[in-house]
Amino acid sequence: MHRFTPVELAVGIALFGSVLAVAVPAFVRELHASRFVEPVEGLTRIGKGAVAYAEAHGRFPDSAPLTPRTPPRGHKEVDPPGTWDGPTWSALGFRPVADGVPHAYAFSLDGTGNAFVAQAHGDLDGDGILSTFEIRGYAPLGEAPLVMPGMYIESELE
Repeated sequence: MHRFTPVELAVGIALFGSVLAVAVPAFVRELHASRFVEPVEGLTRIGKGAVAYAEAHGRFPDSAPLTPRTPPRGHKEVDPPGTWDGPTWSALGFRPVADGVPHAYAFSLDGTGNAFVAQAHGDLDGDGILSTFEIRGYAPLGEAPLVMPGMYIESELE
């Protein structure tokens, strides 16, 4: 039976500590970034769809209420069939994820003809405080419609 010497134990602990010091921050960064994928990608797709709609119809699409009506609280949920079949979501061809895949955010679009505001709301830890992500777009007179650069984010770590 082989016993470890104090030096061997110290080296093993030092190696384990070094690996942990590198791996934990990387894991935390990836986890934090994964919370932003759904709202950022969803709003990007809404913005592209709204611009394409405005180019084809001369105005942005009509408003769509927060869908689903309340964001999931503290976990991801699968939407019931028909949740995203409203006229605006259909016109944009938008669903946050594929049918049957759970998601953590609810989306809305406030369209006024020559401008829109799209939002994503999520309650990732179930405490009632919402993370909010928002983009805006507008159609200047005589110019192509566009999405304003940047994204407004409130309580992203909620």
